[in-house]
Amino acid sequence: MDRVVSDDLAIILTAVLLGTACGLLGPFLILKRQVLLSDAVAHAVLPGIVLVFLLFGSRAPLAVIVGAGVFAVICVLGVELIRNTGLVHADAAIGLVFPVLFALGVIGVTEFAEGVHLDLDSTIYGEIAFTPFRTWEFFGLELARSLPLLGTVTLVNLVLLILFWKELKVTTFDPSFAKVNGISPTLVSRLLLIAVAVTAVTAFESVGAILVVTMLIVPAATSYLLTVRLLPMVVVSVLVAWVAAVGGYGSAVSLDASIGGAMGMVAAFCFLLALLFAPKYGFITRTIVRTRRRSLTAGPPPSVPEPAGRRSA
Repeated sequence: MDRVVSDDLAIILTAVLLGTACGLLGPFLILKRQVLLSDAVAHAVLPGIVLVFLLFGSRAPLAVIVGAGVFAVICVLGVELIRNTGLVHADAAIGLVFPVLFALGVIGVTEFAEGVHLDLDSTIYGEIAFTPFRTWEFFGLELARSLPLLGTVTLVNLVLLILFWKELKVTTFDPSFAKVNGISPTLVSRLLLIAVAVTAVTAFESVGAILVVTMLIVPAATSYLLTVRLLPMVVVSVLVAWVAAVGGYGSAVSLDASIGGAMGMVAAFCFLLALLFAPKYGFITRTIVRTRRRSLTAGPPPSVPEPAGRRSA
């Protein structure tokens, strides 16, 4: 059976698609201060995995994605519901919801699936290096299944941003103004969070939870330091994710290291460069600007008139 793409290219394309899907949504999580949601989803999906196994006796990828996706949506809706009460902040709401769902999953494993080796590590925490070995057959051709899955998710996220760009923008920066103009911040926020949950769950099995969280947060945080407008922030976030994907793979091959770990380190290095040298917010850049301002404010030292009788001819 012929492969559509080589193993190396399959890994790179998977990382690029993941970076694109996450880069499109990550800036909104940064601006809404909900960056921990992706990590919460990684733990909250365990009950869905257990439920799928109990109902169908299977750990098939699509079944697991569906079951995990249901509880991922429950997680984000629960977080949104608690946050909308106004009694707790978004980070506290996340910290309240996902431990409950994760505990429910742990109980399900210990009570109904003990000894089946059914846990997050074996079921949904993937490894991007194994991407070429998880394949589907299309008309006699073999294709890494991460490519159509993540390609579909990326396309859906792009369409979502195109269709609801105005609504996402106004509800992110000024929810009160959005309400006055008939736009529901709650509905738009739920739509965004569901898209994040679906993206994360779809990618878990292919690349692993840590890389998903990295691609959702680090490129967006980097672009936040480099830009001052939303559209450039989204574009730069995707570009940084591409740099992390390609640069991380090249580094991993050169160093014979973990591919996902190398991609995460390249993304972190990009953030460090932005933190130091960003045109407006970079630490070193601001230090240089403050030094120049102080020197200009101080001005040249006042001249002292030379005593009479000591002037040169």
